[in-house]
Amino acid sequence: MMRPVAYIAAAALAFAYAVAPASAMTIEKIVSPSGIHAWLVREHSVPLVSLNYAFRGGSSQDAADKSGTASLAADLLDEGAADLSSEAYHERLENHAIELSFSVGRDYFRGSLRTLNEHRDEAFDLLGLALTSPRFDTEAVERVRGQVLAGLRRELTDPNSLASRYWWQTAFPGHPYGRESKGSTETVPRVAVGDLRDYVHRVFARNGLTISIVGDIDAAAAGKLIDRAFAKLPEKNDLKPVPQASPQGLGRRIVIKLDVPQAVVTFGGQGIDRHDPDFMAAYVVNHILGGGDFTSRLYREVREKRGLAYGVSDSLVWFRHAAVVIGGTATRADRAADALAIIERETKRMADQGPTPEELADAKSYLKGAYALSLDTSKKIAAQLTEIQNDNLGIDYIQRRGGLIDGVNIEDAKRVAKRLYGGGMLVTVAGRPKGLASTSE
Repeated sequence: MMRPVAYIAAAALAFAYAVAPASAMTIEKIVSPSGIHAWLVREHSVPLVSLNYAFRGGSSQDAADKSGTASLAADLLDEGAADLSSEAYHERLENHAIELSFSVGRDYFRGSLRTLNEHRDEAFDLLGLALTSPRFDTEAVERVRGQVLAGLRRELTDPNSLASRYWWQTAFPGHPYGRESKGSTETVPRVAVGDLRDYVHRVFARNGLTISIVGDIDAAAAGKLIDRAFAKLPEKNDLKPVPQASPQGLGRRIVIKLDVPQAVVTFGGQGIDRHDPDFMAAYVVNHILGGGDFTSRLYREVREKRGLAYGVSDSLVWFRHAAVVIGGTATRADRAADALAIIERETKRMADQGPTPEELADAKSYLKGAYALSLDTSKKIAAQLTEIQNDNLGIDYIQRRGGLIDGVNIEDAKRVAKRLYGGGMLVTVAGRPKGLASTSE
């Protein structure tokens, strides 16, 4: 949850976003006085510090009948800590223009902090209190739970949410990845304060922690700040094991009846692990089929040539214990069958023929050039560095990435296209799509 800051301070922070080009960036490995490892990028042009971090163990640590526990904890961490009430905690954040956020994915609990240099001690102290001494007061828990449940009830009639939820449930039945991180209207009411404290105690630990800092700071000062926030955490986490999994239901189509004018389609299948030797080829091929916002085959065939949807795309998604390729679109209910037929046709064509040499060259050029946009602010750099660490790609990955993309040749691309798209897709459709019905295979 992110809270607004004072307008003047927020404007100062916004002005301080821009950083030097990625080509000029130096990443340092640092160790805090208490022994916590982190990556640091020094950026002295603006008086700002951006922190990004992740704890291993996201919503996959929720009990099956209490899914949404981790997400609810994330929403409550800034609702008071130690001797600070919710009001007092927020007042200190806002008075010092400190931006603090927490979020949960299936594998990681993530957080970020951004502050002006003059308030960095206060910012890291407040973060440390939230992580080590969250209050979880009854009033705050019930207020936030009510907000979460209101959102979940709205999603029961939202075609985007329904198509996505059914896709994941079908692809990973009985597995933590098949559950929504936010939980459901049945599970969220079951989450007690004890469950929130148990999650924090088991997950927030130093051995599962990844940290990145970008800003106007040196290694010694950064190490001291890290200890202010994280040194009091337990040394080791206590995570439940998560089994390896592959998406199920490939070849099936599931239609969820909903009385809305549009039909939302979610489609996907088996992906490729981040450390698979074929990953970069798959990344480039996927950009050609559906990953490019306005240049992909799916966008061209569905949107530009036929006007069936405003957008259509797919992407590679990888977790610690599974990998998928997943995409979606929304279209008029009476044209959903046409849109899906084109998506299936183009996916099969990519599997059978692969990309053309021209498509491959264009995709490689774009993917190399566009990467700089994900590294143009201190906040984005910190987030990217945390992901690189979590994926264990190496501190020199940013420098090596262009060469890895250049190394994908047409033979690789054709072979991997078959591997990525030749196994069939699971499709979920929410709405009243004319001419589409559920199928078993």
